[in-house]
Amino acid sequence: LGFVGEIEKVNPEILFVLLEKNYIPVIATVGVDQQGTRYNINADTVAGQIAISLHAEKLIYLSDVDGIFKDFEDPTSLISSLTINQAKDLIKSGQIQKGMIPKVDSAIQALECGVNKVHLLNGKCAHSILLELFTDSGIGTEIIH
Repeated sequence: LGFVGEIEKVNPEILFVLLEKNYIPVIATVGVDQQGTRYNINADTVAGQIAISLHAEKLIYLSDVDGIFKDFEDPTSLISSLTINQAKDLIKSGQIQKGMIPKVDSAIQALECGVNKVHLLNGKCAHSILLELFTDSGIGTEIIH
């Protein structure tokens, strides 16, 4: 696996410059320490930390699942909205598992650090972001305060 790292700080200045010039940054989830050693960092964690450093209003995670389910085996059990405490309870109970755990953990941290809302969407679904943001019911799971 190589070296896996944790984020100590995010320097958002270059991101602000790019955003001011209407560029959309594409970010590799590789960090570097003081000695120049490179580390792989979980992309969900990076996204959450960048959202915090940019004082983002919203954070949107795209994955290959529709969101968080009451029963993952039942596709009709999608949870459309959760609070931070409900999300924490679902992790503790084991209802949220595997690759969804780092997403939800970083979503919770982002919310606790000032992001207003986090969306978990299926990026394989056509127009998923538009459907989530601009319809009353949405198509994924939002986590709110």
